[in-house]
Amino acid sequence: MADDIQLVVFTLRQGENVCEYGVSITKVQEIITMVQPTKLPQAPDFVEGIINLRGQIIPIIDLKKRFRLGSSEMNEESRSVVVEVEGQTVGIVVDEVNEVLRLSKDSIEAPPAVIGGITADYLTGVGKLEGRLLILLDMDKILNDGEKAELVAVGQE
Repeated sequence: MADDIQLVVFTLRQGENVCEYGVSITKVQEIITMVQPTKLPQAPDFVEGIINLRGQIIPIIDLKKRFRLGSSEMNEESRSVVVEVEGQTVGIVVDEVNEVLRLSKDSIEAPPAVIGGITADYLTGVGKLEGRLLILLDMDKILNDGEKAELVAVGQE
């Protein structure tokens, strides 16, 4: 058990292509049903807007747009995974949250240099589980420094 990590696994779809991603459960605060965010002028294109989550204003990021995979189409399966990115709470839009699971560290390999336009900077590895591949994301590196600064500004508006 000590050599396992616990992950929240979610899906991003691009046409017929379905990719599963994993985020360390320690970064996830909660998973909520998608609500329509309030749009903000001059926000980065991957920021859908802001929502009020029990009195806290948090920016909502469309992870598909961030990864240049198109944009998310909201449906009843869509969720916002509320995560912490270097001390700031944000919601990331995903197509579906699949499960929470444990993955042995022995099942994780170093990421290739580029996976579908996502540079290895964002990745902690690729997990192998019963014929599935899970792309493991480093939430602290999902945004570059300039984007993090823009996100902080969005959260203060």
